Amino acid sequence: MQLVRFLNNLFKKDGFILIDGDSKKYIIGKPNKTDPIIIKILDKSLHFKLLINPDLYFGEAYTDGTLKIENGTLTDFLEIAYQNIGRNEINTFSYILKKIKGTYRYLTSFNFAKQSKKNVAHHYDLSDDLYNLFLDSKRQYSCAYFKNENDTLEQAQKNKIDHIIKKLNLKPNQKVLDIGSGWGSLAIEIAKQSKCEVTGITLSENQLDYSKNKAKEENLENQVNFKLIDYRFLKEKFDRVVSVGMFEHVGRKFYKTFFKQVSNLLKDDGLALIHTIGSVNEPRDPQPWISKYIFPGGYTPSMSEVVGPIEKSGLVVSDIEVLRMHYAHTLRNWKENCIKNKSKIVNMFDERFFRMWEFYLSSCEMAFKWGDQVVFQFQLTKDFITAPNTRDYIY
Repeated sequence: MQLVRFLNNLFKKDGFILIDGDSKKYIIGKPNKTDPIIIKILDKSLHFKLLINPDLYFGEAYTDGTLKIENGTLTDFLEIAYQNIGRNEINTFSYILKKIKGTYRYLTSFNFAKQSKKNVAHHYDLSDDLYNLFLDSKRQYSCAYFKNENDTLEQAQKNKIDHIIKKLNLKPNQKVLDIGSGWGSLAIEIAKQSKCEVTGITLSENQLDYSKNKAKEENLENQVNFKLIDYRFLKEKFDRVVSVGMFEHVGRKFYKTFFKQVSNLLKDDGLALIHTIGSVNEPRDPQPWISKYIFPGGYTPSMSEVVGPIEKSGLVVSDIEVLRMHYAHTLRNWKENCIKNKSKIVNMFDERFFRMWEFYLSSCEMAFKWGDQVVFQFQLTKDFITAPNTRDYIY
């Protein structure tokens, strides 16, 4: 069978037992002899689908329940798979299809304000109760900062906020803009720690309501203001601009627009901090399953795709930090929290949704652990003197 040949060429380390749609058993790679992972295919069409586009169809099959994993978990299998795939494409078929679909998507995808709001609502307006089950108490839905991989999620997310605030090098009474403010915790913490005036903007109505209520609870309504507005429509000037986990939703066509607007929003002595998922590989097309089911309109750029638009905007790259493994640890915590709360998630949605969410978190965890995904933090200024000359002020 073609699929078996393809899998045996791919799996050079470890392996598993494959039971196909005709109940035939195959040894893939060199599986554990005592208790090997078993992949059961329950739909014969997967023999072909998994060969031509595993990036899409494996996730769909797991979500739909037409592919089962025995003698191990989804994470156990993906750990083996991603170790073998690494930073490479899975196969030529998959690469070509991804290229065709990616090019089509690039030509037809326009993240204008209306579409951006729709894309955000698809994911972030699902259910506040869902996010309460797996995020930390401040609802930080972005990469945490693990000083030690055994840090609790709560501690690591606090580390992240503190790290970003230090990089912003804030002074009292400065005006700060948070683009893509999420559930408001970063904006609120900036206000608490720095006595700055903070504006947070989002395209999610759920997040806006939650943020405003949080600011009210903290008695910070006079210091923190949240708005439902697209970053392109702001006209004010700020001393600091921060954006965490939003740039992934901007879209490749709008990188120049984004950084030009950041430049417009910054005062001459202003400083910006952009925190985004990125790839250490050369530019490639989006992961098809994630694009279809989790983040429509999303894209994680290579550094080369970001630096060009920054240069064209007139901004100066004053510092770049690459966070490796931090998101793998973050996703592991989110996934474990979801598994712990499986019955509640199933009651909110259904079994299929749980499997979809589990696949999303598990596959992303492995992409950050073994694949090409990292987090970039770009510090940007308009001159050479706004940011301190050493990193001592951060540490």
